[in-house]
Amino acid sequence: MATRRGTLRQTWTALRALLLLTAVTGLVFPLVITLIGQVALPAQSNGSLVSSGGKVVGSALIGQSFTDKKGNPLPEWFQSRPSAAGNGYDSSASSGSNLGPNNPDLVKAIQARQATIEKSDGVTASQIPADAVTASGSGLDPHISPAYALEQVSRVASARGLSKSSVTTLVESFIQGRDLGYLGEPTVNVLRLNIALAKLTS
Repeated sequence: MATRRGTLRQTWTALRALLLLTAVTGLVFPLVITLIGQVALPAQSNGSLVSSGGKVVGSALIGQSFTDKKGNPLPEWFQSRPSAAGNGYDSSASSGSNLGPNNPDLVKAIQARQATIEKSDGVTASQIPADAVTASGSGLDPHISPAYALEQVSRVASARGLSKSSVTTLVESFIQGRDLGYLGEPTVNVLRLNIALAKLTS
């Protein structure tokens, strides 16, 4: 009988501990963190969503393609960095290509991207920045280098009937400096740049 009582007591103690820890770690803690996030950093905690015309058009943290239904780049938009995530910028399949620099498939893909940019932008291969033809490690990078953004100015301006100087000024206004002044490289968020571009008039 004493052994049974001891077993029941231990079981009840363990059950109470389980219920308490479940409530604290499964309910209270997530609610507190969610509340702090919504009050202190609402935009970031909700996914850094970007809106245009009253509609959510994407996230500032996840890139997207500006292509037609066949995957061809649309000349009137700034193009994003290539993506190896799923069919492109698939947040559920984040990854790079994992191909080495001498891999024949990667070399072929880079050469094809270079040829496309040379034709559309009227530049030579040496003028094309590396991020224009290579995917990022995550495949979701929403940014491009200022060099790649500025390289696209002539094409975008021509396609939209805008002056090259006005488009250049727009790009320069969207260049984000290094984090904390020294981490990383300057970048341009393509989605935000294209939203502003859509509002730009000649």
